[in-house]
Amino acid sequence: MPEISRFFGIVIRIFFNDHAPPHFHAVYGGDEALIEIESLTVYRGELPQRALAMVLEWAALHRQELRRDWDLARRGRPPEPIAPLE
Repeated sequence: MPEISRFFGIVIRIFFNDHAPPHFHAVYGGDEALIEIESLTVYRGELPQRALAMVLEWAALHRQELRRDWDLARRGRPPEPIAPLE
């Protein structure tokens, strides 16, 4: 599963040929959340509140890039890195 971004100990990944809806995986410590790209809602898993807030802020800033990476990964192509939250 390609890592597309990393910030403040949070790792963002997108799987190749993953299931719908379009989403990404956010991992922080032992926690993981799957977050829908269009709605920015968690549909599986959980993260600590502070980590989740940072992930959602980052995703809102990079939604178009997340859509592009989702499309690339669905076609079996490597997604492109996305700038971290600063």
